[in-house]
Amino acid sequence: MLAKYGKRRRRRVRKSNTIVMLVLIFFGLMVILGFRALSNGYSNSNQVDNATNQIAIEHRKFITKLAPQAQRLQGEYNVLPSITLAQAILESDWGSSKLASKYHNLFGVKAQSSSTNSVYLDTQEFVNGRYVTVKAHFEVYQSWNDSLTDHARLLAYGTKWNNSQYQDVINARNYLQAADGLQRDGYATDPTYTKKLVSIIKKYKLYQYDD
Repeated sequence: MLAKYGKRRRRRVRKSNTIVMLVLIFFGLMVILGFRALSNGYSNSNQVDNATNQIAIEHRKFITKLAPQAQRLQGEYNVLPSITLAQAILESDWGSSKLASKYHNLFGVKAQSSSTNSVYLDTQEFVNGRYVTVKAHFEVYQSWNDSLTDHARLLAYGTKWNNSQYQDVINARNYLQAADGLQRDGYATDPTYTKKLVSIIKKYKLYQYDD
């Protein structure tokens, strides 16, 4: 009887030890996996931070590239640089649109006549309460500076059918009035155009470039 009891006891001890080892292995795996997940979390977070920082750098480069010309044009055409820069950002998606990157047209300026150098592309227009895709002829420029200059001339001298069309923009005393003038004078069909421009100007402090 004692021998049988001793054998059963040893089996219980071995079974207990096996359970303890399995428990330790399980928690060990949990710890390893936890560290890996934590490490991956930090890695993913760093990747997101790096991507965000890179975007911010590219945005700042875009602004500083255009700002000197926008400021020069203010002296000649009285268009506030903050408005010029905000429109360029909004219209060209930071210079990345096909029209801006390939044809140097930052503002979606449509061709004034069939004799000018132009390209025929799709565009979005806000019509009867919704956006629709239409085709139009757009001006083609040799550089972004040329696009900036033509944009300033358009606002200063108006269109061929109304040479005072954008006088509310030219006569504005600050960017709030100028942004409102663009909407009122029919520059864009987007009903939230003014709000978007003002938001961009405030976010990137573009008013600092105004004289």
